[in-house]
Amino acid sequence: MLIKVATAECFTHANIANEIHSYSMGYSGTYEWSLDKSKVELSVVAGLFIPTITGVNNILKFEPLIPKETINDIKVYNQEDDLIMAEKMAEAVKKLTNADIGIGTTAGIGEGGIVVHGKETVAIGTSDVYADLTDIDYDLIFKRESFGIDKALEMLELVIYDDFY
Repeated sequence: MLIKVATAECFTHANIANEIHSYSMGYSGTYEWSLDKSKVELSVVAGLFIPTITGVNNILKFEPLIPKETINDIKVYNQEDDLIMAEKMAEAVKKLTNADIGIGTTAGIGEGGIVVHGKETVAIGTSDVYADLTDIDYDLIFKRESFGIDKALEMLELVIYDDFY
């Protein structure tokens, strides 16, 4: 069965889409998949990097929450609002692309928000790494990104098992 996935990513820099595409094409990324390729094929409909308010408005076509701060139009939310925005981004990209699954990620101050929106299942999580985009510690920012990518892919697999197996 072919499952179409679309992503609207901020702090994961469209790397979730890259990992899914690598898997679907048979060359390895960094994530170790547990899916059975004889039962499930994945296709990336779109992998969007959308860190800005303008991108959310013009591409995802919804009015974003008012951020705590903006840096060069980049949205900076607190933890609670990151989770809300990630869900809105996942829903919007799924609807816009007619994908089976939409993934949204965003992170400002906190562990970030990660949402995988399937047919029936909605998985909500964080990277488990605290970082603050307004007080940049590059090591923490990159660690949050890396952990967020892996967490999103783990969540994707769980949604696939729940909704498609």
